[in-house]
Amino acid sequence: MTLDGFVAGPNGENDWVFIPGTPDPEALQQIIRFGIDLATSCDTLLLGRKLAASGFCTHWENVADNQPDNPWNPLAQLIANHRKIAFSSSETSLPGRNLEVENGDLTTVVQALKEQPGKDILVYGGVDFVSSLISHNLVDEYYLIVNPVAIGAGLSIFKERKTLKLESSVAYKSGKVLNKYLPV
Repeated sequence: MTLDGFVAGPNGENDWVFIPGTPDPEALQQIIRFGIDLATSCDTLLLGRKLAASGFCTHWENVADNQPDNPWNPLAQLIANHRKIAFSSSETSLPGRNLEVENGDLTTVVQALKEQPGKDILVYGGVDFVSSLISHNLVDEYYLIVNPVAIGAGLSIFKERKTLKLESSVAYKSGKVLNKYLPV
């Protein structure tokens, strides 16, 4: 997320996520470790149709299967092998290992998933999908990596006022800050 609250540029751009000239190997390793810890704590990933159709699964499967030396490989292994559910009102199937497509009512389906036995559920997005989850009060914890950049305009996951309580915060040399928030 940018300092001014956007998760992508106006057309979905994410060229601001890794800022040239501010390498921070420690932050990269910590973010990968954080991703692995989160993915280990869950057994189901939720995705929006646009993210699933954009090649999200293919990307992570490629890293998991073909790039053993890639620093993201341990996280890719988890993502590729987890159960994934993509929510769509228009598609009945999408490519991806362990990927199901759900066409039911978002609130009803997510609440039913939360009641099933198992580990946590992790959401990877996209913007519209995450906004819907937030608007329906279906998010129990927010993990936001705030990047030290403002882009002036873009896409936000928050469409209405939402009061959150800061649970923890970690700052990196690059200026990135990882914040964990809980709904109030």
